This record gives sequence, C-alpha cells and structure tokens, in this order.
Amino acid sequence: MYPTRSAHIERKTAETQITLSLTLDGAGKADIQTGIGFLDHMLTLFAGHGLFDLTVRAVGDLQIDEHHTAEDVCICLGRALDQALGDRRGIVRTAHAYVPMDEALGLVAIDLGGRPYCVFDAEFVTPRLGQLGSDLLFHLFETLAIHARLNLHAKVLYGRNDHHKAEALFKALGRALDAATQIDPRRQGVPSTKGTLIA
Repeated sequence: MYPTRSAHIERKTAETQITLSLTLDGAGKADIQTGIGFLDHMLTLFAGHGLFDLTVRAVGDLQIDEHHTAEDVCICLGRALDQALGDRRGIVRTAHAYVPMDEALGLVAIDLGGRPYCVFDAEFVTPRLGQLGSDLLFHLFETLAIHARLNLHAKVLYGRNDHHKAEALFKALGRALDAATQIDPRRQGVPSTKGTLIA
C-alpha cells in the first residue's frame, strides 16, 4: 500500500509569497491565483490533463514584472512534485505525451530518474501571452525540471498561434507527468537497473 502522494509548499522572499498544494492522485481540480492570468490558465490545464489536484496562491512584485512570481511558482511546483513522489519507489518513471491544440502539436517527454535537465524546443512570435512574456516559457519548464529533479524534453512540432503552442505544451506536460508518476504494481523497488536513483 502506497501513502497519499501529496505535498504542501510555502515560499516567502522579498519578491514573492507563495503557498502551493499538490496531490498527484487527484481528480484534476485546480484553484490557481497567481496574479498572472495566462499562467493561471496554463496551470489549470496542466492540473486538469494530469488529474492532479493543485492549489496555488501567489502574491508577487508584479509592479516590476511577472518574472519573479512565475519563476517562484514553478520552483514551488517542482519542489511539491519532488516531495509528493517521495523515494519514487514503484513509479513508471518515463512517459511522453503528444497533444494537439487546433493547428499546433506539442510533445513532452519525462524521465523521473532524479537527473534534472531540460530541453525546450519552441519558437514564439508574439512577445507576450497575456501578462506572461513568451520568452519566460523555457525558463518556467527549466525551473520545474530542476526543482522536481526530472528530465524534461518539450517541443512544439508545428503551429501558428502562440497561445495554442503554449497550451499544447502544458497539456502534454500534465499528461506525461500523470503517466510517469503512476504506480506499476509489478515493480517492487525504484525504477532503475542500478538499484538506486540519483539523489
């Protein structure tokens, strides 16, 4: 029997104050308030497609710009994923998902083996998606990968609309993580032929 896989993270700095709760084996319930509408939308899609229960409250220095708030939310989300996974015993570990969004197609591949790395291959034409700078999207995926201790490859194979491209990636991220975090009842220990995952 595996314990409930959930985490609660609080982070307070001179720039932001964030509380985040995550349940891996949820129903896709999202309650996101970051002050950045587009980020709220993307995290809601992530939770819904990953069937994660996710609550986020963030207050940040948005009078400067959105960078600190968006980054710190992804720091907290990554730490929550890492904490909720525990020793990662019994998990599937690797998975991928292709998600179409109208004319755009996104791919995300995940390895929860404990080695943080991010490859992000996507081009955006518009400088901003609502209140979120499109140049931040790579940094947000990278920040998540580092703090969740996962290998993350994200690619937009094609598309015209930047909103659709971002949406395809966040949906694919949720679906790939859902598949990779599933418990495989055939696996008794950690999912590594070495017998250990990188700490």
